Amino acid sequence: TLDDIHAYLFYLKNNYQSKAATRARKVASIRVFFNYLTSKTNLLEKNPAQNLETPKQDKRIPKYLSLDDSKKLLEIAMSDDDRNKERDYAIITLFLNCGMRLSELIGINIKDINFSECQMTVIGKGNKERTIYLNKACMTAINNYLAVRPVEGIKTDKANSKNALFLSERKERISRRTVQYIVDKELRVAGLDTSKYSVHKLRHTAATLMYQYGNVDIRALQELLGHQSISTTEIYTHVSNEQVRNA
Repeated sequence: TLDDIHAYLFYLKNNYQSKAATRARKVASIRVFFNYLTSKTNLLEKNPAQNLETPKQDKRIPKYLSLDDSKKLLEIAMSDDDRNKERDYAIITLFLNCGMRLSELIGINIKDINFSECQMTVIGKGNKERTIYLNKACMTAINNYLAVRPVEGIKTDKANSKNALFLSERKERISRRTVQYIVDKELRVAGLDTSKYSVHKLRHTAATLMYQYGNVDIRALQELLGHQSISTTEIYTHVSNEQVRNA
């Protein structure tokens, strides 16, 4: 019954101090599950989650790097003496300029890049394809990496490593963990707090800086980030303290 579901949500909050976001995620799962049981399989006649409300979530400003910190991170990545510096610099550059997700970055194949048109196709959430336009910084970083990217000995595997843009030292498609390690390493060298910033925070950074400094329209930002709902994009339209001060 609906009372059972409410009791479960209360249990999560009371016993585990679950945040509203955690409970909202579980509510979404419960709602989909019971919808499946009633409408798809007809195992239940009545949907107990039909009137289940989503817990109200606090709106929080996303953490992001300032413009100066973003420049510093790029400078550190460029001056790195690591043997993979061209690859790592290209990764940081794409995150900060395009605001792409981690899954989108590791999924890039060379054939997805149109070098003459300076654009790239990525597969986002829900297997949705979208176009990302590449600026001069991105094109330069990608071309510099391709000049040193391994050609021989690339593994033939299910991950389609032969066509992957970014490769690991084992000459296979780069993994999520490796990208997270690269970003974490560059953040540490740049003197930035790795407990505060991460791969996903670079996406927040790209979106926020585009809105603050690039005069990017919110609808264009929604398209660029691959958000299904404009309400998701709206978290990046927060005003900075400096803007409030000036006002």
